[in-house]
Amino acid sequence: MDFSIKPLDAKSTIGGIKTGCIAVAVFEDKKLSSAAQALDRKGEISAALKSGDITGKAGSSLLLRGLSDGAAERVLLVGLGKQDAVSEKDFNAAAQAVVRVFTTLGSNEAVVALPFDAVAGRDSAWAIRSAILSAREAAYRFDSLKSKKDPAPSGVRKIAFAVPSAAVSSAKEAVTQAVAVANGIDLTKDLGNFPANVCTPTYLANTAKKMAKEFKLEVEVLDRKQLQALKMGSFLSVTNGSVEPPKFIVLKHNGGKAKDAPVVLVGKGITFDSGGISLKPGAAMDEMKYDMGGAASVLGTMRAIAELKLKLNVIVVIPTCENMPSGSATKPGDIVTSMSGQTIEILNTDAEGRLVLCDALTYVERFKPAAVVDVATLTGACIVALGHHNSGLFTRNDDAHDALADELLKAGKVAGDTAWRLPIEDSYQEQLKSNFADMANIGGPAAGSVTAACFLERYTKKYTWAHLDIAGTAWKSGAAKGSTGRPVPLLTTFLINRAQAGK
Repeated sequence: MDFSIKPLDAKSTIGGIKTGCIAVAVFEDKKLSSAAQALDRKGEISAALKSGDITGKAGSSLLLRGLSDGAAERVLLVGLGKQDAVSEKDFNAAAQAVVRVFTTLGSNEAVVALPFDAVAGRDSAWAIRSAILSAREAAYRFDSLKSKKDPAPSGVRKIAFAVPSAAVSSAKEAVTQAVAVANGIDLTKDLGNFPANVCTPTYLANTAKKMAKEFKLEVEVLDRKQLQALKMGSFLSVTNGSVEPPKFIVLKHNGGKAKDAPVVLVGKGITFDSGGISLKPGAAMDEMKYDMGGAASVLGTMRAIAELKLKLNVIVVIPTCENMPSGSATKPGDIVTSMSGQTIEILNTDAEGRLVLCDALTYVERFKPAAVVDVATLTGACIVALGHHNSGLFTRNDDAHDALADELLKAGKVAGDTAWRLPIEDSYQEQLKSNFADMANIGGPAAGSVTAACFLERYTKKYTWAHLDIAGTAWKSGAAKGSTGRPVPLLTTFLINRAQAGK
């Protein structure tokens, strides 16, 4: 799918655009957007509104052919809700309606001339990014493992956004950013949707190597012997029951100055989580292929910023393995020593994500990072707390960490990939006490997502850190089962903002 910008000036007007279809907005109070007015000199659009053929409700649509005014073959009327109160939800509903209709047309090209600056609190660039992401979401297919492929997408393949000449520069930047984010989302979805017999730790490592070659990144993949030399006893304990070799992936984008401290993204990469000896119930266990959603999302984010050539130093770190039961698997009650030297009593082998992440969080100290964000499908408790709408955000309570949390929350809101901050307090740390080791790997059922974050926090004392629990947002179940690509939009927006601020 191709996206471009169509400048509007005295020489290029809405009525003069030759295209297969042009989408314009109408409102609930039977009012027309300026673009719709320009095509309504003979009152044909107004007549459609008055007749009740379209209500103007956000997401409603009506396709007209053969209008007297304008050079377009078709005009698509799209409802945007109330003219003076267009919300983000209203605009996204309208954008999705445009995409749905475009897929049914016998035309290869179309123009979108919605009032992109009409959304309360948002600019035109935001609206264009949202429209592109809606179009790419609708176009996504995962059928590479089917013997008979899904029908190829038809309809409009080239979409131009009509904007005033003064807004062309920012609009083109929005297109570039949105396409890069969409490409990152698609990669994340593909990695998540592949079954665990395809997307193994080795497959993730090879994906990182291919990205490094394509985008001129630095890559290093550590194997078991190197992890043993680093004394990553916690990470390696999770690998004991599986025949698949573990991998530790380090991928670097050196877009900033050599002296600039990097932002580090750490992604949990459990390519299949059976629970180990603490075996999960069989129902929906197939969805545990998504337990590498953190790894997939940081790879997708790296792909997006590499495509954008972002002027920022970013390092992605992925500890990846399977968690399987066998005669050699780690047992409940076993005690392991992490890379940091702290000992852990493993009371539940299904709380393995924190065991691989803690060694990765110790490893990244060597980079002297500006900030570290770990991303993990860590706890079912986060789904209980927040459902499937917000990712859970955790960090310490001080000025530096509050500022990092605010950056992430703001980025999520702008990107439509929201997070909600939950507490980390010393009182919760009490639940991780062990009689036999420095800590236990679980703190009981109460506040499970919080105690998991508290566990990770113990390994992050030397830098500014935040944790994103994406257990509720990384994939969907049921008839719509599949990876969502989250939180690639949040993370990419966060990094773009950092680069623009010169951090």
